[in-house]
Amino acid sequence: MSGFLKYMAVVAALCLTFGDRVMAQELRALARVDAAESSLTDRKASVTLDLALSQGVPWRLFTLDDPRRLVLDFREVDWSGLTAEGLGSSAHIGDLRFGQYRPGWSRMVLALNTPLIVDTAEMRTDATSGAARLVVALARSDATTFAATTGAPRDPRWDLPEPAKTADPKAAKPDWAPIHVVLDPGHGGIDPGAEQGDVIEKDMMLRFARELRDMLRRSGRFEVTLTRDEDEFVSLERRISIAHEVGADVFISLHADSIQQGRARGATVYTLAQEASDKASAYLAERHDRADILAGVDLNGTDDQVTDILLDLARLENQPRSQKLAKALVQGMRDNAGSVNRKPIRSAGFSVLKAADIPSVLVELGFMSSQKDLDNLRDPNWRALMAAGIRDGLLAWLSEDKATRALMRQ
Repeated sequence: MSGFLKYMAVVAALCLTFGDRVMAQELRALARVDAAESSLTDRKASVTLDLALSQGVPWRLFTLDDPRRLVLDFREVDWSGLTAEGLGSSAHIGDLRFGQYRPGWSRMVLALNTPLIVDTAEMRTDATSGAARLVVALARSDATTFAATTGAPRDPRWDLPEPAKTADPKAAKPDWAPIHVVLDPGHGGIDPGAEQGDVIEKDMMLRFARELRDMLRRSGRFEVTLTRDEDEFVSLERRISIAHEVGADVFISLHADSIQQGRARGATVYTLAQEASDKASAYLAERHDRADILAGVDLNGTDDQVTDILLDLARLENQPRSQKLAKALVQGMRDNAGSVNRKPIRSAGFSVLKAADIPSVLVELGFMSSQKDLDNLRDPNWRALMAAGIRDGLLAWLSEDKATRALMRQ
């Protein structure tokens, strides 16, 4: 039996062991991590992860390659009080993230600087108190052995649903029909996005998305869907899939990033391009796409190059529409709030913008590394002005787009 299958067999046994207790657990508080009793310890050629929990929960683990990661899934866990820094450090472990992965489930992801295979993994539960301790021992290995034991399992009880297939091309809407806008609050769940003081990007973007949704609906011209309406992880592929499922006419991804160098400030609107318009745009695209890596998505076999001629043809029509949408949104935000970047329209290879048949843009509302932008993001009045600017930009683009497409059909 391969190492990977052995670990999955252990997990299956654990799930059966805890199966009788799951209903009882759901009637009590979530399992809590005891930060003071948890640790990540470096032992020369090995690493030990020790998590102390208030109660036992179903769990599983697996490893992924390119980049190397260890992924641990749990029935939902309360991570309050635990920090990556407080857990400890190891020369073999890079980034470490944990949080909600999907409703009812939590995930921890350890980026592995060196090939480490799971030597032992065991959760022990105290028969009296119910408290549990998960101990995972990782041993040094080589790249070939590590790669041979990796793989993402597929289990509908644990995993996100498969992205839906793209729907057939829809007929043109009548002029009176509302335009369906999909708003995509960036990050979520295990991936917090940028953080500055008490402001976390995933929370701020969800708040703004809800405010913008309400404003668009009040106009009577738009139907609106959010890719997430709570603090949960949604993969980049799934965000695009949601837009296809609901038959979206427009896709707008919402972010507020932070940069370590320079003094960038003000809103920026991005469209898709194979080559980034500048180094800063390339950096932001890499940061946003990195969310799937940190959340444990298996990237093996993916291809960033669009090779299907039908997709290329669809983009030939929709890319100019996306660029016009970006210009209209910038004008609307400038007219209402005035808070736009000196170079407000840019482009980069954001994966979340790769829906070939839907005009798509990514809006960076500001840079949390700028105190002025941070103050704006906290201000509900400023957010209302930005929402009004996006609404006005959408209405202006819609009018121009209908006229342009009518001429093209002639």
